Amino acid sequence: MTDDLWEAHADWWIDGFTEGADPEYVEQILPMAVEELSGFGRVLDVGCGDGQISRLLAAGGAHVVGIDPTWNQIRIANERGGGPAYLRSGAADLPFADSSFDAAVACLVFEHIDDVDAAIAEVARVIHPGGRFGFFLNHPLLQTPGSYLIDDHTVDPPEQYWRVGPYLTEQSFVEQVERGVFIRFVHRPLSRYLNALADHGLVLEHMSEPRPPAGFLARAEEYVEAAEIPRLLYLRLRKS
Repeated sequence: MTDDLWEAHADWWIDGFTEGADPEYVEQILPMAVEELSGFGRVLDVGCGDGQISRLLAAGGAHVVGIDPTWNQIRIANERGGGPAYLRSGAADLPFADSSFDAAVACLVFEHIDDVDAAIAEVARVIHPGGRFGFFLNHPLLQTPGSYLIDDHTVDPPEQYWRVGPYLTEQSFVEQVERGVFIRFVHRPLSRYLNALADHGLVLEHMSEPRPPAGFLARAEEYVEAAEIPRLLYLRLRKS
């Protein structure tokens, strides 16, 4: 079902989040990915989508392979070219030998993967010891089902704050992200990811919860009010 929804709504992602359309990617995610993955020779981009991270890393001299389970994403990635090679594959069964890559990156991907343990095991398997995994997530606090911005006019002066849903409960849900566009997510608490990563020899070196970038905050007045709530989580991990 997850792959079917992505196939059906690939244009929503491509039109809204690539080729400079999204300020969070342009101002924050893409620069972070380049900074974190530059200097590695062989890089795997897990859930590459249209290949925007893959292309940037290839432009810096890396040999990049992008994988995605969605044919419509792989088609666009190949059309946009830029040097990487692309394959249709899920993350839980990677078609590569052990220690094939110096580094891997997954950007806003694992919150759509059901078999998170198998996917993490596979990423760990194909990175050589000492290699890096750059792991970007929609912040689990923000992505918790039932979480949203509250305008509380029962107090004086009125307050605006973030309502957090059942954070500790791992659950999948389908969200209408735009009129007529439905995408499936899997919410997991941060500890679930960190423990699975550690179990497979991926050791945390650095964690970042950056403030939303200026271009995103400028989109709506209420976004400025929520600027202290992290939307993005980044983990830099090393294969032990």
